[in-house]
Amino acid sequence: MHNKIEIVPAIDIIDKKCVRLQKGDYNTKKVYSSNPVDVAKSFENHGITRLHVVDLDGAKAGKIINYDVLSEIATNTSLIIDFGGGVKTVEDLIIAFDSGAKMVTGGSIAVKNRPEFVSWLDKYGGGKIILGADVRDKKIAVSGWTETSDIDLFDFLTGYINSGVTQAVCTDISKDGMLQGPSLSLYSDIMQRFPELYLIASGGVSCMKDIYQLQKIGIPAVIFGKALYEGKVSLKEIENYIIK
Repeated sequence: MHNKIEIVPAIDIIDKKCVRLQKGDYNTKKVYSSNPVDVAKSFENHGITRLHVVDLDGAKAGKIINYDVLSEIATNTSLIIDFGGGVKTVEDLIIAFDSGAKMVTGGSIAVKNRPEFVSWLDKYGGGKIILGADVRDKKIAVSGWTETSDIDLFDFLTGYINSGVTQAVCTDISKDGMLQGPSLSLYSDIMQRFPELYLIASGGVSCMKDIYQLQKIGIPAVIFGKALYEGKVSLKEIENYIIK
């Protein structure tokens, strides 16, 4: 029996609204709710305990923008929030923690300023600092996915696990927001290579079957959003999964 996968719904924020994109393209924005706090509360009411909040305005601007939305969600729920999007300085990191994030995900910063990211790991530890590994064809992508680097995913993960990373969100950009199923082979490869890593799979979940398949290959956690917002996965199904 495989351990149950941790369910982590995502709230992506633009202009204080809850939105989704396709493959990280801002031109594909679809607004699902103008009240992210209500969305977060409905998750909590169905037994969900952890939430992934992405500041898409911040990701674009290169600095934290929607910390007030983060603060409202943290104040009005008891969800464990991991926050990402544009956190590039220790000042932004502190704003995120002060606004109620329990964990912060660093993606572009980990690619572009390794010493800075390692200093965060040294100060806060792998329990609070999550590595964001956004991938296209096993290469790392940065800056809201507008650029692909020539950095190999496995080299990237190895380097940071050696520096204290214990949790990583891995998003396959080609799958994100497409509702075509997650990259099972990619995640399976990562787990075989790094069995100790708390891998959070992200991108492509389209139905409960996808979640069961990720569980079957031993993935610790999954982030998804669009499947929920489009009604492909219901909160009732999630609740049943969590309690049974």
